[in-house]
Amino acid sequence: MPTVQVGDLKDGDFLVDVREDDEWRAGHAAGALHIPISEFVARYGELTEAAPQDARVHVICRSGARSAQVTQYLAQQGVDAVNVHGGMQIWEAEGRPVVTDGGTPGFVL
Repeated sequence: MPTVQVGDLKDGDFLVDVREDDEWRAGHAAGALHIPISEFVARYGELTEAAPQDARVHVICRSGARSAQVTQYLAQQGVDAVNVHGGMQIWEAEGRPVVTDGGTPGFVL
């Protein structure tokens, strides 16, 4: 399965966070699209509407396990998707900004 390191992500890369609502509310990457894994198949259309044409989809969760499942699903749909290795735990550890919906600093549950 295609994987990308947090350090290789650039500003403007299309990011989909598949963690659950409580995890998202605690803190997430600014600009990420939030579709919880538990609702992903039902809400798949939101991804296709939001993703830039022919853009690679970077899928992230807390540690990389749930995002790996979603990445595999997206690949089966013909989407260019990659799993973000280590997820939001590595994102936060590498000093990348974690914010709440209100824009204040957040944290990873």
